[in-house]
Amino acid sequence: MRINKFIATSTGFSRRKADEMVLAGKVKVNGEICTVLSTVISNNTDKVEIDGKVLELDKPKLYILLNKPKGYVVSRSDEYGRKTIYDILPKELFALKPVGRLDRNSEGLILLTNDGDLANKILHPKYKLDKTYRVVIAGTLSKEQLTKLRTGVDIGDYVTQPCAIYVRKKSDKATTLKFIIHEGKKRQIRRMLEEVESRVITLKRTQIGDIKSEKLELGNWRPLTRYELQYLKRHKS
Repeated sequence: MRINKFIATSTGFSRRKADEMVLAGKVKVNGEICTVLSTVISNNTDKVEIDGKVLELDKPKLYILLNKPKGYVVSRSDEYGRKTIYDILPKELFALKPVGRLDRNSEGLILLTNDGDLANKILHPKYKLDKTYRVVIAGTLSKEQLTKLRTGVDIGDYVTQPCAIYVRKKSDKATTLKFIIHEGKKRQIRRMLEEVESRVITLKRTQIGDIKSEKLELGNWRPLTRYELQYLKRHKS
């Protein structure tokens, strides 16, 4: 976007007035005075100021679904230099923030958006948006262990709420479980299983509410469909 259009759009000035301000040396781009009328501005990367005031356009709301691989941290940066989900995303999506968490050793779906209102709604405890996980554990679980997990487990600083757990596959070496929970405590499922002396082998989030990972390969992302976005906005606890 040419600089005069950027200024006009973000301030309401006419383009002629914007040109005059540029030529008068009142405009800075990325900290440097700009007097070139042909300058092109990127709303995502360039900082434009007039008399010290930063100009911003109303950015369009974006909503994407990422299928996070194991080994990536859900964070903007990592103090230990580990890979983050932003190493997967293109630069133009760096302004998006994750809705909720998914630990480094887990994989699966995570929503990202720059719509703070919707993100806060989804994260609020009363929203109770179900998240579905495929969990493979070492060995098996007894009926007593399953009952404890389903009814609520003290994970140290919190007692989990009742949840749905289904046994999908079972052998002496490993058991595949389907967990459906609406909470989002840090490492919640892993901590729940630790409390019943079980160990997670793999953990994958396969569904967020009605939003599924069909045809979305690990490490890839896609925009939410219109249906998925409306579902999130209309969902009630």
